[in-house]
Amino acid sequence: MNRRTSVAEHGNLADRRDLAEWRDLADQLLGWFRPDDRQVPWRHSSDPYRVWVGEVMAQQTQIATVLGRYDRFLTRFPTLSSLADSSLDEVLKAWEGMGYYGRARNLRSAAKEVMAAYGGRLPEDPKRLRQLPGIGPYTAGAIASLAFGQDEPAVDGNVRRVLSRLFDIARPTARRLEAAARRLIEARPGRAAALNQAMMDLGAVLCTPRAPGCESCPLAVHCLALARGSVADRPPTASRRRLPHQTVGVGVVWREGRVLIARRPPSGLLGGLWEFPGGKLESGESAAAAVKRELMEEVGVEVRVGALIDRVDHAYSHFSVTLHFHEAEYLSGRARPRAASEVRWVEPGALGDYAFPAASHTIVDRVRSTGRVAGGA
Repeated sequence: MNRRTSVAEHGNLADRRDLAEWRDLADQLLGWFRPDDRQVPWRHSSDPYRVWVGEVMAQQTQIATVLGRYDRFLTRFPTLSSLADSSLDEVLKAWEGMGYYGRARNLRSAAKEVMAAYGGRLPEDPKRLRQLPGIGPYTAGAIASLAFGQDEPAVDGNVRRVLSRLFDIARPTARRLEAAARRLIEARPGRAAALNQAMMDLGAVLCTPRAPGCESCPLAVHCLALARGSVADRPPTASRRRLPHQTVGVGVVWREGRVLIARRPPSGLLGGLWEFPGGKLESGESAAAAVKRELMEEVGVEVRVGALIDRVDHAYSHFSVTLHFHEAEYLSGRARPRAASEVRWVEPGALGDYAFPAASHTIVDRVRSTGRVAGGA
């Protein structure tokens, strides 16, 4: 009887109490793992701050995207205290292009809390780490294991997929996956950092969502999903639903050579970022009419709406949007925040000092380079 048949016949390995089996799995992973194969700089660091920043950046973002911004962010904020002392604008600008800006706001808030409560040193206790803004079970486990050498699991999306397939788990709850990861780590005490990284790398390189490289996997002989033919079904995927769509009118409003920008409220979608003001179209309303109405209702200025500058389609995690950018001329009124938290008239060349959502970058670049947006779309 071969090894794969044996595992399949014994049921779910994650529910067994055989320490030797867990040690075998851990040793196979450790034997396969090559720390230098994937260039993830913070995973070669013992500095808790650098590990923390890197792991937060990697949430919901591909490593390749993070690598282009990680060093830049740390050059701007080399220490936890420098991050705590920064303004929200500085942090959001350094984060620009990464998306999910709540991560940046939480980083700054947590840094301030660490300075106040822990003397500027991240706590080693995973429970205390989880109490900081933006640090959940995965990030706490990653910091605890990578920076502090603790035997803590770190279950990210890649690890979830590896464990779901390895043990053929049809309902991979967070509790069950963390228990399996902890059993694996406890089988080889002191090796949590390597084991966590090995599972992450296995999920990223071989145990991929589609077309996994099972023939090269060091755990293939142990994999219940492979033995049972259920690899493609593990972990189960949620059915995709059609995203709701919004149509928004946006005004690029000019007054004496300056352009009007508004800061979004500090919490919620794109919180704290700057934008050209506008709002959603009402039923039967044109984009130009929406711009005129929104500028009066939400900012308190009357404008003459001009030509359409551009249409920009953008997708967020829970909805998609089409932005209609119109040039507009200030007529009267005093700009004041209502829906926004702040409004400013700024020189075109100064727009680069402000963090804007990705959907506005094309317009921002055009305004900066020309001093005026001209031409229709």
